Amino acid sequence: MSMQTNIEALIEAARHLTPEDQEKLLHVLLHEPRPSKRQHRITELRGLGKDIWQDVDAQKYVDAERDSWDN
Repeated sequence: MSMQTNIEALIEAARHLTPEDQEKLLHVLLHEPRPSKRQHRITELRGLGKDIWQDVDAQKYVDAERDSWDN
């Protein structure tokens, strides 16, 4: 069953709720936090991409970047 089919089934089911239950459903959807909205910490990025810089001398890289500004 596709996601679109699931959503359509939920919409159809919601149409059969009492007005009070529709109001409750609407309130929950609008005001309660969704589980997928997780806060991330900057420390989760630690080490990301370190393999790319493994064989690069930091000072040589900075010097080359600064030299490129002059051109």
